[in-house]
Amino acid sequence: MHNDKSILLVEDDRVDAMTVRRAFSDLKVTNKLVAVGNGEEALVFLQNGNNDKPCLILLDINMPKMNGIEFLKIAKNDHGIKSIPVVILTTSQEERDRMEGFSNGVAGYMIKPVDYLQFVETMRTIQMYWTLSEIPD
Repeated sequence: MHNDKSILLVEDDRVDAMTVRRAFSDLKVTNKLVAVGNGEEALVFLQNGNNDKPCLILLDINMPKMNGIEFLKIAKNDHGIKSIPVVILTTSQEERDRMEGFSNGVAGYMIKPVDYLQFVETMRTIQMYWTLSEIPD
């Protein structure tokens, strides 16, 4: 990414979170990656005034307590966090999930590839796009 702000990963699967960390390391992404396990934890992190706002949120959909769509419905109505871009990174290929994601303001919807090299390419695409994109402060 083109700034030093953190990236928030909202992901309940530890293996998937480790895979994102590994891909960022392989891609030499220098932004700090902050990981939380569900939508509730993400809202607590984002609404805590002591935490810097991330430049990007990578969001899983299928999580316990508060799933990604429930998180989006709240986050995109919160003036303090609604301008943070959100990319859904999920295994769900359900059309309903895609529609709900975009209806609730996501900037992108990416399917998590099973193959690690394909996963790295997906993360490279996200990185390249958000490196070029101008993000609000």
